[in-house]
Amino acid sequence: MFSRSSILKSSRLFSTSSIRPSNIGSAPIFVPQEVKFEVSRLDDPVIKRKGRTVLRLTQNAKVSGPKGELNLSIPDFLQIKENDAKLSITVKDDTSKQQKSLWGTMRTLINNNINGVTEGHLSILRLVGTGYRAQIEDKDGKKFLGLKVGASIPQGLFIPDNLTVTSPSTTRIIVEGIDKQQVKLFAAKIRQFHPPEPYKGKGIYVDDETIKIKDKKIK
Repeated sequence: MFSRSSILKSSRLFSTSSIRPSNIGSAPIFVPQEVKFEVSRLDDPVIKRKGRTVLRLTQNAKVSGPKGELNLSIPDFLQIKENDAKLSITVKDDTSKQQKSLWGTMRTLINNNINGVTEGHLSILRLVGTGYRAQIEDKDGKKFLGLKVGASIPQGLFIPDNLTVTSPSTTRIIVEGIDKQQVKLFAAKIRQFHPPEPYKGKGIYVDDETIKIKDKKIK
């Protein structure tokens, strides 16, 4: 829940310009009672440049909940207000292409973080292929995901400390964590060891991924 101090802090950070409604970005975000949301200024603002476009990340949106804490750097033009356990997000100028394009993105990231610290995020991977298997091991004092997916030598990768990886069966892998981006990124790294191939359907599938099987060309 928004603390009174965080609301006052947010009001000082954001502009008092008129609120302009938008599409995805303007949809309110529900804040559970067990969640604390705070906005503060970054001590060291981040400036990103792409061509002539400059993005200034001057604020930090901190979300704390039962499962942990997440921080997100947000642009100076983003405005956040709380009312009745809901967040409303606006931008200073919705005629700006940059602000409008990032409005919905930032709203999605904040919502993901709130869900992450309350319920968590997960990704389920399936290993399809004869003899394909996954196994969680201890290696050099760290958790290691070992994979046998058709290569002549064992493969795998170390599991980051901020993620939980389990293998309920030899052909199933579950990746869990509070940061959705990190969960999906690690799942994608696992998939890279053997992306699904279109002729026999062998490979590593992420979540509800499917492929269309192709017919082999006969010369």
